[in-house]
Amino acid sequence: MTTARRIQVCPVRQDDPLAAPLLAELAVEYSTRYERPLDEQIHTLTTHPADEFAGPDGTLLVLVEDGEPVAGGAFRRYDATTAELKRIWTSKKHRRRGLGRLVLEELEAEAARRGYARIYLTTGWRQPEAVALYLAAGYTALFDPGRPAEEIGPHPFEKTLIRLRTD
Repeated sequence: MTTARRIQVCPVRQDDPLAAPLLAELAVEYSTRYERPLDEQIHTLTTHPADEFAGPDGTLLVLVEDGEPVAGGAFRRYDATTAELKRIWTSKKHRRRGLGRLVLEELEAEAARRGYARIYLTTGWRQPEAVALYLAAGYTALFDPGRPAEEIGPHPFEKTLIRLRTD
């Protein structure tokens, strides 16, 4: 017998316990992929100004399934009409289930509700899974995909949002 699992979308602050697994796993991921000290990555992620990922200009969302944080992401103001996505994460033990795509959809919808018309993001050159996710989700690559990833450096993307009515 299987039981239905329900995913909740929880807006949180950077110091919320629900965000801790997101930040911890991202630190390990970045440290491993980019050969940087783990302490440096933890420091960067946990001391970033939390207000950038809080209302009214930003948000940090965590997807929770059966009480466990399984995925998440954030956006902050990039310019007057553009939100910048950051910290897109799926727990290692919950990958390949479409949760990254769900995070993108939730962040895009929230950004549109807040009046943003465009999304901008960058991902690292050693994150081909992220590149594939953004392309599959309709993002436009702002780089030449024919060039070697290491030559490009950070890979920028953009997407135009459909404006949602809030009245």
